[in-house]
Amino acid sequence: MWFYPEPNRSDITCDAPKSPCPNTGKLRRPDGDNPGHHPIDGCRVCARQQICTEKHAADNETSNVINRTSCPEDCGNNVIIPYPFGIGKGCYAGDWFEIVCRSLNDSYEDLGFPKPFLKSFDLEVLEIDIAFPGTVRVSYPIFSSCTSVTSNTTDLELEKSPFIFSDNNNNFVAMGCNNYASMWSVFPDDSVSYGGCKSPCDRVPFTNGSHCNATNCCRTSIPSNLQAFSTIIDPKSSYNNGSSECKYAFLVDQNWFGTKFTEPNPNMSVPVVLEWGLDNTSFYSLPTMKNSTAREYMYSSYYCSNIMTSRNFATRIICDCRRGYRGNPYLLGGCSDINECANPDFNSCPPDTRCKNTEGSYRCIAAKNTMLFIIIGVNTSLGVLFLIFGGWWLYKVIKKRMMIKHKEKFFKKNGGLLLQQQLSRNNEVNVESPKLFNLEELEKATDHFSVYRIIGYGRQGTVYKGMLADGRIVAIKKSMVIDEEKLQAFINEVVILSQIHHKNVVVLLGCCLETEVPLLVYEFIPNGTLAQYLNGQNEEFPLTWDMRLQIAIEVAKALFYLHSKVSSPIYHRNIKLTNILLDEKYRAKVADFGISRSVAVEQTHLSTLVQGTIGYVDPEYIQSSQFTDKSDVYSFGVVLAELLTGEKAISSTGMRGSKSLATFFVSSMEGNNLFGILDNQVLKETKKTKKIIAVANLAKRCLNSEGKKRPTMREVAMELEANQMSHKHSKKNPINWHYLRHFLMRRVNI
Repeated sequence: MWFYPEPNRSDITCDAPKSPCPNTGKLRRPDGDNPGHHPIDGCRVCARQQICTEKHAADNETSNVINRTSCPEDCGNNVIIPYPFGIGKGCYAGDWFEIVCRSLNDSYEDLGFPKPFLKSFDLEVLEIDIAFPGTVRVSYPIFSSCTSVTSNTTDLELEKSPFIFSDNNNNFVAMGCNNYASMWSVFPDDSVSYGGCKSPCDRVPFTNGSHCNATNCCRTSIPSNLQAFSTIIDPKSSYNNGSSECKYAFLVDQNWFGTKFTEPNPNMSVPVVLEWGLDNTSFYSLPTMKNSTAREYMYSSYYCSNIMTSRNFATRIICDCRRGYRGNPYLLGGCSDINECANPDFNSCPPDTRCKNTEGSYRCIAAKNTMLFIIIGVNTSLGVLFLIFGGWWLYKVIKKRMMIKHKEKFFKKNGGLLLQQQLSRNNEVNVESPKLFNLEELEKATDHFSVYRIIGYGRQGTVYKGMLADGRIVAIKKSMVIDEEKLQAFINEVVILSQIHHKNVVVLLGCCLETEVPLLVYEFIPNGTLAQYLNGQNEEFPLTWDMRLQIAIEVAKALFYLHSKVSSPIYHRNIKLTNILLDEKYRAKVADFGISRSVAVEQTHLSTLVQGTIGYVDPEYIQSSQFTDKSDVYSFGVVLAELLTGEKAISSTGMRGSKSLATFFVSSMEGNNLFGILDNQVLKETKKTKKIIAVANLAKRCLNSEGKKRPTMREVAMELEANQMSHKHSKKNPINWHYLRHFLMRRVNI
């Protein structure tokens, strides 16, 4: 209930046995409404509105007012100590609110800084808040049980004190495997359970900073006005009967979860929130109650609330500044007026009025002779707004027209008309065609090509990750500038590559020609490049020999598919680890056809300027500038060598010095030193030595300096798959090689 002491009245009622006041009248609020209940001993607001207290002082009494200037305001420059709490004699309202400042010099963590402790309970104080309803956060040790015997403890008892455990801020928590913990009354005449919970068992350890999510941890609310309880941990809840695994149960501030929530230990302390109020003795020792002028000021600047706890009908008194005031209501003149006019957010005065601050409030005063200024201001504002809006609209229209012209210009420049002709031809013969994306949908998919969307760089361009309107995740490649002389070839490449449909080749979905450089849209492959797993090996995801062999088979089948295209075979011309992607199931996908070329069926080679990546380029191609299907075979041989050795194609470090991997691998094979260069992960496969040697010999043949002596990609794919198939047969089931050969020829052609 609320009560408002008012001085210098007559004829009141007081129910306290020792009160000197006449026992007549009724207790009521100052506004005359709602007769109150639970009157406070020694202070009554009655029907004829007069205060009578056991410690009544004269109206001019000021001698006992506390001088706060000599009281420390904090402890260790960390925790603020507001009144009615205080450090030192005469600085606190009562013994319950005495704070002592201790220096813990023996703790490295504390660095010798003092810490505040609530003397009445010897608890470290973490924070004090005097705002209604008044709280103090303390550090309190947890309860643990590391035995199979029933454990219980009586926690902090606040009985007969002006403190209670806050039901709004605290939770009761049980932690540990299959732990059932509960709260019980400590009073013999009231032996009831206050509640509890059971934490489900999971062998996954606690994760620092996580939440109590019902795995090895549970929490529940606590009853209101709780001042004492006993914690019990039931040993029968243990899933393994009598284990010594520790279980924990404790009260804790619910804000602890997600901030400093860590795996508990028996010596740990956690924050607990106590709600506090003043008892009668402490209340009447306040400076505001020792001064009659202050008591009268209380009516307008602050108020006090009388809150009853359920047990023994004990009461707590809490004060707060009234609306329009702020400060500390427990100090003399502690609640000061707020100037609402200084901040527009604090007042609601219309624009045509001016704000005038008053004590505890404000007034809106109409301005004189403002109508003319209002009319002029409104008309001027409308005119300015019209000019601004009109200019903005005109700018948007002009900008939109310029963008349309630029898009049309880039579309023609990038060969859009040629591509449309190709698409119309494909439609006539029912051939699947690439999609022409517009710039707006790709900008939306990539957040306007944000740098945070970049997933790769290369000499051919930059790759962005994006999501189309239909929900598909795609990779969008912004190519480098293309010469106008090569536009016909570029368009042909887009049409050809969009018709490639193989499970081990990245699908080209389409392109956008409305930008200065063309944009190519591919399917998105989530697990990155093979180089990330092979060159940056880690123990968390090692590439086993079976995985390496499977990747080699899938890449070989993809290259064979490209080489065997009936209408126009395609030479990739840039096979390397970074152009081999791994999907969600770690299947290989050949990517980056930026310098790929298609050739007529009757052609045996393609004469161009030498292009490719150093370390992978066919030496015969470097000498003759003639790229053949055997040039792709050579690059694939380098990839096989990388899979076998774990070495990079070009590196100045490692066992080979400055040699290329191809040269080093061939020389090591010729010197019978294969097992001296194999990757450690491959060397672990001792039962597959013959298979590893067979793949190494195949890699050596692919790296032959003469292209004619290299196998075709069809032969490579068949040999690798035969190697894999033979491993699946035991010695008791010999292989039918004639059947296997025909089976593999049919599979490779799939």
